[in-house]
Amino acid sequence: MEFLNEYHLIGLLIGISTFLIIGLFHPVVVKAEYYWGTRCWWIFLLLGIAGVIGSLLVDNVLIASLLGVFAFSSFWTIKEVFEQEERVKKGWFPKNPNRTYPF
Repeated sequence: MEFLNEYHLIGLLIGISTFLIIGLFHPVVVKAEYYWGTRCWWIFLLLGIAGVIGSLLVDNVLIASLLGVFAFSSFWTIKEVFEQEERVKKGWFPKNPNRTYPF
């Protein structure tokens, strides 16, 4: 950690990690909607709340920042799951043949 502080690299590490966390959530949204539909939104709410609590409880700036990014990416995913359902409805993504859809 001192190496990161000494060379002022912590901001770059947070930026790269943020990019990776957000990038990870895209396929999670697609898969979650495919298998569970929009009824999985509460899982992301709980993950977001856990991330916020963790961010508030951790003293390490790097870890607290990444927990915050994870938390708000989870909150954003709630919106994206509902939008993903609309994308499936439009035919932009495949429907799960093992699920019944409300549309």
